[in-house]
Amino acid sequence: MANTTRAATATVDEFERETVPQNRLKGLRSFVGMYAGEHVAGTEFMIGPLFLAAGVSAFDLLVGLLVGNMLAVLSWAFICAPIATGVRLTLYYKLEKICGPRLVILYNLANGFLFCFLAGAMVSVSATAVGLPLNMPMPSLTDWLPTSLVWVLVVIAIGAVFSYVAARGYDAMVRVANTSAPWMVLVFAACGIVALQQLGVTSLSDFWSVAKERIWTGGDPMPGQTKFTLWHVIFFSWFCNAAMHMGMADLSIFRYAKKWQYGFASAAGMFIGHYLAWIAASLLFAAQLARNPADTSVAPGPLAYNAVGIAGLVCVILAGWTTANPTIYRAGLAFQAIVPSASRIRVTWIAGAIATFGAIFPALAMKLLDFVGFYGTILMPMGAVVVVDYYLLKRFGLTSDFAEHSSMSFNMAAGGAWIIALATCALLNTLAGVQIYFLALPGWLTAGLLYLVLSAYVQRNRTPLKTGVVR
Repeated sequence: MANTTRAATATVDEFERETVPQNRLKGLRSFVGMYAGEHVAGTEFMIGPLFLAAGVSAFDLLVGLLVGNMLAVLSWAFICAPIATGVRLTLYYKLEKICGPRLVILYNLANGFLFCFLAGAMVSVSATAVGLPLNMPMPSLTDWLPTSLVWVLVVIAIGAVFSYVAARGYDAMVRVANTSAPWMVLVFAACGIVALQQLGVTSLSDFWSVAKERIWTGGDPMPGQTKFTLWHVIFFSWFCNAAMHMGMADLSIFRYAKKWQYGFASAAGMFIGHYLAWIAASLLFAAQLARNPADTSVAPGPLAYNAVGIAGLVCVILAGWTTANPTIYRAGLAFQAIVPSASRIRVTWIAGAIATFGAIFPALAMKLLDFVGFYGTILMPMGAVVVVDYYLLKRFGLTSDFAEHSSMSFNMAAGGAWIIALATCALLNTLAGVQIYFLALPGWLTAGLLYLVLSAYVQRNRTPLKTGVVR
């Protein structure tokens, strides 16, 4: 009985299958801290250097990041947050109402596992900092398998700590983020300033010439990397978090917001994290290459340590932590939605274990640009389904949350929209040569249009009564 009570309490505390009550809503500060903490974080130490490895030019990087991150903020503020504060449900429970429980199981499995692997990349990031004092061999850009037993043990230890915080729930994550974020911003800024000095920048007037000639030269990419242009940077920075904003995963976060306008809090993550921090991390890699052109290892721990010492190592550990926490939390909610009677704490630990297993393989972090593009493309179409269901169905005389009202276990309109959208993306990639970074937007638009058309077909002979019973 005691175990049952604890499980039930854990479920109620996070409101997985009910609307968030007014007395649990959060103010703006909670979201600013959380987005700053999540995006001034572990991914930044990996993505910044990978831009440099992709042979991007200075103009393409600086302008592309400005435009792409602005588009991402607008997506959170005008697409995700208004729906989140309108329904105050997790994405997973909202999709169950729209799609039916059987279809949602498939989506939640994909969602949960992809979020686990993203969190795993962040565990890898922190491991490079913990392992540095242990003389642990660091992974290179081409490493796929674990580099040593020490690497495996360090990853397991870090994964256990991260999973513990995520299992404690939303409030625990907010406390960690709000405590860590301001200090991490300062360390990232310090890393960038020191790296600029190491690269020979002594004044603002030196910056542009050094940036073009010695940092982001626009030359050939490193082996195994994709050449990045202005459009690559714009679309990557816009859609690297596509699953969260246009894919609606952050319904689970903004359901706690008092106002939809809090969606603009994402700017704290985008412009401090995905602008300042990506650039600072890229400068660290440039300084490393300037010292030793043969050293192409992208290990955040050594990169930060060579710039600011022990503070850099601590920042890398916390950076991985503040990204992995909410990502494991989202994955746990996805798995818990599959088995609603299961304890959220238990399934979050399972998500953490999967993330930790993935982190053992360095390729997960070394191929982060490709992975981020892939997981956004897979998850985004269902976000379009939510948007169309919320804003458009009633305007066309159709019923929102149709699976719930009709007791339908598998809504073919939603399932067909998702599958056909993914097939369209696959064809664009294989037949037309469209790279993974550009697939999320056409996939999202295709899914939204298909869901509207297919809903009219599916619902034509199944009109729900006002009580929710189908005639």
